[in-house]
Amino acid sequence: MKPRFKRILLKVSGESMMGSREYGIDLEAARKVAEQIKEVFTQNVQVAIVMGGGNIFRGKAGEKNGIDRATGDYMGMLATVMNSLAMQNALERQGYDTRVVSAIPMVTICEPYIRRRAVRHLEKGRVVI
Repeated sequence: MKPRFKRILLKVSGESMMGSREYGIDLEAARKVAEQIKEVFTQNVQVAIVMGGGNIFRGKAGEKNGIDRATGDYMGMLATVMNSLAMQNALERQGYDTRVVSAIPMVTICEPYIRRRAVRHLEKGRVVI
């Protein structure tokens, strides 16, 4: 059966990474999310993932507690990278090639986001987070 879509963009909420915890990353929850992604990927669908970071930090909550809005947003972006690395780990443990990309330069832990490079990773059969 031919897949309905060639490529999907999946938004994974930070809350889905918490499992039964009040905050943070539950690696078992990450594994379960990765298993669901695997079901789509095995249908020859290219998968790009946008991770949320609300399980670690929320910029608006920080602002209410005296953190500058821009600083809070940066902290939230760092939380998304943390979740992305956990998701990368969960997917790679299942045998999938992945790439974490970020518009914030962090070259020691992820690749810079360059649209054409990200698309090329998808075309090569990698999950792009």
